[in-house]
Amino acid sequence: MTVNKALARLGLAMRAGKLTSGEERVLEAIRSGLAQLVVMARDASARTRKIVADKCDSYGVPLLVGYSRHELGMAVGKPERVLLAVTDRGFAELIRSSWIDHSEVENIEQAGDEGHER
Repeated sequence: MTVNKALARLGLAMRAGKLTSGEERVLEAIRSGLAQLVVMARDASARTRKIVADKCDSYGVPLLVGYSRHELGMAVGKPERVLLAVTDRGFAELIRSSWIDHSEVENIEQAGDEGHER
């Protein structure tokens, strides 16, 4: 089993109390200057993607999009999560440095397997 560092670090941030979730709480963290990083599930609605992307852009908060709502929820020990705001600069940098969109990894692995016999 491969452990994804970014997801594991999201879990650590949650346990440390340096993470908030839910659209209203994340937007408030952005507006108040607490959000150091926002993470959004790749399967977020178009409405949510637009609102959050615009708000992050306006306030200069980095936004990472990737993983499913189920994967993000499992990472932080909660049911499905579409939005997460990291409120600690150290955790934000750790998560950004290890971020890999799971779907991109799958595509690379599949492309590497082409032409190989099993």
